[in-house]
Amino acid sequence: MRILIDINHPAHVHYFRNFYKIMTAKGHQILVVSRNKEIEHKLLDYYQIPFINRGKGKEGKFGKFVYLAYADMKLLGISLKFRPDVYLNFLHPYPSQVAKLLGKTSLVFSDSEHAKLHHQLTVPFATKVFTPACYRIDLGQKQVRFNSYMELCYLHPNYFTPNPDILDHLGVKPDEPYVIVRFVSWAAAHDFGHLGISMENKRKAVFEMAKFARVFISSEKELPEDLKPYQIKIPLHRIHDALYYSTLLFGESGTMTSEAAVLGTTAVFLNDNGLGYTDEEEEKYGLVYNFTESPEHQLASIEKAVELLKNPNLKKENALKRERLLRENMDTTQFMIEKVEEFLK
Repeated sequence: MRILIDINHPAHVHYFRNFYKIMTAKGHQILVVSRNKEIEHKLLDYYQIPFINRGKGKEGKFGKFVYLAYADMKLLGISLKFRPDVYLNFLHPYPSQVAKLLGKTSLVFSDSEHAKLHHQLTVPFATKVFTPACYRIDLGQKQVRFNSYMELCYLHPNYFTPNPDILDHLGVKPDEPYVIVRFVSWAAAHDFGHLGISMENKRKAVFEMAKFARVFISSEKELPEDLKPYQIKIPLHRIHDALYYSTLLFGESGTMTSEAAVLGTTAVFLNDNGLGYTDEEEEKYGLVYNFTESPEHQLASIEKAVELLKNPNLKKENALKRERLLRENMDTTQFMIEKVEEFLK
């Protein structure tokens, strides 16, 4: 059978790379189409997944609607040549709209309740929308909830084994505490209106945490000169090794927050919208601390991060929490394979 996977964000490469490998081995023909937003193409090249480039996209509301028309036409042309039976993607509209036009099956995964525009432009055209059980909103009859997280598509022990040589890349000793800080660009369609952490508090967070641990910053935007010495310098595909061995994650990325949680690393997460999965990872497993972007919460989040770094047993305590999380949540890639094969039959 023929499956078209559309990639719109670097995280989507990780969501579908094990699915691609397993289903290709089973004899299915899979075509990957990818936006060139940040590092998607570098990741696809690293995992040896061939793809068709559908362009970089546009910034701003008007630009994104222009790109919507372009991407639909691009995917339509590709589809008429490849003739897919099933379209598979994470929540964004282009493949679902083209699938609907051609009368084909569109299977969509989502864990982002706050992506309202993407819901409006995707769900009406999708065949099914699969969401974690903790998803905050009801999408109607098309929604299928599953008991897991998207990050367990690739960070489940079935696929991920941490490599300790990342410590050599980072220049840290085996027992030396370190923090990964993640700042985002707030340029996505679902990020309109967000400002994130102020530059003043970014500096405060880094300098305060640096008193207790090494600090490494991963940022979608250019860092100011005084923060550049903290910028992480590792191969793109090694970030999950770095997260596994880190003492703490601090930042604005929901995906990286959940990655840290399923790897057994405490995360301090700032976002006004909040997310069902980070709520659950806090309330059920105690691996996340959620804060808003308000000035008061920004300062409170820094205090919490420092408090956590003062706990010498934090990593040991988290190991037990991670065991429970993995025991209670499924391998998401296997779930994805089962659902796609049901429609292929």
